[in-house]
Amino acid sequence: MLNTALRDAVMRVLPRVKTPAQYTGGELNSTPKDHRQVRGKLCMCFPDAYTIGMSHHGLQVLYTIMNNDPQWACERAFAPWLDFEAELRRNRLPLYSLETFTPLREFDLVGFSLQYEVCYTNLLTMIDLGGIPHFSRDRRVTDPLIVAGGPGAQNPELLAPFVDLFVIGDGEESLPWVMEKWMALKEVAVREGDTSPERRLEMLAELVGSTAWAYAPVFYEFDYHGDGTIAAVNRTRADVPMQIESCTIDQDLDAIPLPTKPVVSFVQTPHDRIAIEIMRGCPWQCRFCQSTVIKRPLRVRSVETIVQAALESYRNTGMNEISLLSLSSSDYPHFEELVRRMHEVFGPLGVNVSLPSLRVNHQLRSVPKLTSGWRRAGMTLAPEVARDDMRTQIRKPIKNDDLIEGCRAAFKEGMSHVKLYFLCGLPGERTVDLDGIVDLAETISRVGREFGGRDKEVIASVSNFIPKPHTPYQWNGMQTREYFRWAGEHLHRRKRVKAVKIKQHDVETSLLEGILTRGDRRVSPGLYEAWKRGARFDGWRECFNPQLWWDAFRDLNIDVDFYRTRQRPVSERLPWDHVNVKKGRAYLEKEQARSVVQLGVMAEAVGGDGEKGPTGCGG
Repeated sequence: MLNTALRDAVMRVLPRVKTPAQYTGGELNSTPKDHRQVRGKLCMCFPDAYTIGMSHHGLQVLYTIMNNDPQWACERAFAPWLDFEAELRRNRLPLYSLETFTPLREFDLVGFSLQYEVCYTNLLTMIDLGGIPHFSRDRRVTDPLIVAGGPGAQNPELLAPFVDLFVIGDGEESLPWVMEKWMALKEVAVREGDTSPERRLEMLAELVGSTAWAYAPVFYEFDYHGDGTIAAVNRTRADVPMQIESCTIDQDLDAIPLPTKPVVSFVQTPHDRIAIEIMRGCPWQCRFCQSTVIKRPLRVRSVETIVQAALESYRNTGMNEISLLSLSSSDYPHFEELVRRMHEVFGPLGVNVSLPSLRVNHQLRSVPKLTSGWRRAGMTLAPEVARDDMRTQIRKPIKNDDLIEGCRAAFKEGMSHVKLYFLCGLPGERTVDLDGIVDLAETISRVGREFGGRDKEVIASVSNFIPKPHTPYQWNGMQTREYFRWAGEHLHRRKRVKAVKIKQHDVETSLLEGILTRGDRRVSPGLYEAWKRGARFDGWRECFNPQLWWDAFRDLNIDVDFYRTRQRPVSERLPWDHVNVKKGRAYLEKEQARSVVQLGVMAEAVGGDGEKGPTGCGG
């Protein structure tokens, strides 16, 4: 059911924007449906550029599941780039779905995937351009239900004024349930002729009161102590849950269909390949990692399911590369069998297979040999830190010997470079930990001399650590601007090998992410004000204006350091404590206590000889 009038109007402005193909729809395997033949309509929105959203595997999974049900029409929308946003506003055109050019306001449900906190202003842009009231309290039954999920939903409070419903946990079972429940309630309300905001609230309360993993922030209020810390979270009605649990699919992962007909973009995307999730969860429990917490328990797909899904996807797309996805691919229990089967099936077809998340262990040494013949110019690994005592602290039990020997094997098989991911600003970090990053990268580079007579390129990508909700470090403060800048300068001063590149993540972006990750509802006006002042695509260096944010927070008297760098006592109630993810608070408290003990051991091991940089608040 194509909205031809809107499509034609959009087509007239597309010659004035960059990469117009991202706004036209009609891609291979997209699924437009006649809205007159379906019971309900939902639009899956990704609050970032089309190229990023189309690279996200989760969007393809949910798009497939919802469109496999004939009663639903599931469509897509992405944040318009600055030039296209300007054209939409100038011509008074609404943001629309790519499948049928339907304005967002005409959908029954609009769902957002929250993958990166600094994209929150894009969510506001999409709601605004879609013709939907900005605030949940202003919406009626006829307005779409605004739903959000993903990692950002683990601390839902910053977006509480704008989002009707947060879904915590896996989406494959929860999204169809929410769609069915909401449509049943909406059909009754429309039939009875009551589309008021009050009726909408009753519908929302009935929905969240029927499950444990759906959170409607409108039914919760916060009390605060005199020092600004949270005193209590109170329900405004008794029929909504006090604690929100996480939705976890309880059936075998093989039973969850993979997207074997993924939508194929007209434009090149960063991950322009078939993606197959081989395993969900991680067998390790690193203290810094939010993903390993929220994706528990560990669930795996069978080798044959993976191979057949990959083969069907190849036939349906023609793509010549397959990416095997998980948090730690080499921890897949049938790893070698899977690699052999993929090689047998796809080698003769000329299809490359990539393993983007390999764990550093003894098995790493065999990976280059196993993947011999695949097109792989380099290998990407995440040691996170470079010293054994810091690895004990973050609970990532890997060895430098395994890392070095794995890279040696990679260079022997002809790989030209290695990319290593590290963290900077972890609790208890010392100068020797930063030195270790450079020393390890340079050691690996020099190993490359054995195969070609010159140092191999090693890229050390250094992220500024942000303590995330629902991790044992959630009580720790984030390091300061001064510390991160000093650490980056120190890494560059320390480097001697030309073939080694040090790339630190933008400090100002990390500082913004810190407050958006760790803030509560009192930060929401700052987000809204920054958006009104023009904040857009803050995850993109060419668009990010940090001073705009700092001015907005200052003008609204929001103390960013209260949320970002302050060390919080374990007894303090956190903004996300009513969202109970997997193992819960008691486990996190135990792990935090253990880390404090280990921090003392680390400090004594190095000694007080000027081994730390500028004093920060990271704990």
